[in-house]
Amino acid sequence: MKKLLMIIGVLLIASGCGQQSILTKESKVEKMSNPDDYEIEFWHTYSDEETRILEDSLIPAFEEAYPHIHVVPVRQSNNAELKYTLISKASANKAPDVVRMDIVWVPEFSQSGLLLPLSDYDDFDKITQTLQSNTGSAGYYAGAYYSLPVNMNTKVAIFNRSLLKRAGLSEPPGTFQEVIALARKNRFKIGMGGLESWKSLPYIYALGGRMTDAAYTRASGYLDGEGTVKAVEQLLMLYKEHLIDQTLINGGADNWEGVKSGNILITDEGPWFYSVFQGKELERAISTTWAVPFSTAYGPASIMGGEHLVSMKGSKHPLQAWIFMKWMTNKESQVAMSQTGIIPTNLEAKDIKVQGESFIHPFADALDHTFLRPPVKNYSRIDAIYVSYMTKIFQEELSVQEGLTAAAAQIDHLLMP
Repeated sequence: MKKLLMIIGVLLIASGCGQQSILTKESKVEKMSNPDDYEIEFWHTYSDEETRILEDSLIPAFEEAYPHIHVVPVRQSNNAELKYTLISKASANKAPDVVRMDIVWVPEFSQSGLLLPLSDYDDFDKITQTLQSNTGSAGYYAGAYYSLPVNMNTKVAIFNRSLLKRAGLSEPPGTFQEVIALARKNRFKIGMGGLESWKSLPYIYALGGRMTDAAYTRASGYLDGEGTVKAVEQLLMLYKEHLIDQTLINGGADNWEGVKSGNILITDEGPWFYSVFQGKELERAISTTWAVPFSTAYGPASIMGGEHLVSMKGSKHPLQAWIFMKWMTNKESQVAMSQTGIIPTNLEAKDIKVQGESFIHPFADALDHTFLRPPVKNYSRIDAIYVSYMTKIFQEELSVQEGLTAAAAQIDHLLMP
């Protein structure tokens, strides 16, 4: 019996020592025992370099400023699986505290009751006054704002300099009609990369088309209106003339290298067209191309993209989440993250970014003249309908008018509250 008791005693001592070895750092002991400490979970889709800056610079600086708030970053892939995982977790009140979310997801989540309103905080207006004004409307719903824009992007028209010179031009054409005339005359290709709204709408808007009315309540009369029909007819004719790549209906070809060195006159891309390069490769990209905003002859024609920060339904610490979201949009944090090529929403940080990177100028200019894809709950379904009928049009299964009229009628029902 004595032997058995001795063995049990030894095991208990060993167990106690084992527990002590887990808590070797005093800060960890304090963090676990202090009831005023908070841990917030931050899901994001940052790239490798963006994640490095987030984890090595931004979060440590935040935790130094707010020692009672610990941020746990969780990197995710930006895909449909992430979207449905977030919907499931928020529906079960088990979502992460903060999510960096694609701008087109925000309306669906807010209008489904899966986000917490941010405009309820007393300092919301003060914070948003420091941010670019046309970035926040995607997060507005029923009198409240549900997101904080953390970075923005758009696409501009990127021309091949040598082809412009060969055509006798010292600068890019001023309108897209002139672009089409130039392409036809010289048999230059136009690098439209696909039929999805993100890829095709800038061309359609530059030619005078529209997807919906300004209030996003109706597609009929706009998507199938005279301006859009004429715009799509022109693009279809270019496709039939092989001046737009035949892979268009299957997602498009690689237009990056083509516009730098091939016979592609123009393509559309975001600032990543340049920011992914360094050194001589960046010099080559800048010296062989000419980036300008899409023509605004018919109004804004540059498509708004980017990511917003949201606080999810089921957040355990919403106030601490809000404090972290504000930190991510302050000037210092945004300047740090802009080193990766991201365009800040903070106006002061944006100015610093533009001054520091010459290739950012046309993108910054274009961001003042952007349009949103309809910020409605059913946008993913709207885009699917749009792509489906655009594909039928380019495969010549339907006329332009027939296809756009049918698409507009179906989209009308999805725009309704």
